[in-house]
Amino acid sequence: MAKLEQKGAEEARAQLPSLLADAEKGRTTIITRHGRSVAALVPVKGVAGSRQMSLAALAGSGKGMWGDDSTTTVRRLRDEWVD
Repeated sequence: MAKLEQKGAEEARAQLPSLLADAEKGRTTIITRHGRSVAALVPVKGVAGSRQMSLAALAGSGKGMWGDDSTTTVRRLRDEWVD
């Protein structure tokens, strides 16, 4: 396994575009602060659950949430903030 590259926080900030390009190429960079590892910049392919889930399963789940007349409910809630 290849040795992971390490960068200090300030160095990583200054080199962020280059580090992002490296991540796109599959390289991982460990970011340190005062010599301690605090974060990892990793390719998205290596992160579980990196794909956004579909919202289709939520369709209709809020039905009735605003009462029988959603317009009146929203107006009432909005008017609470008007002086």
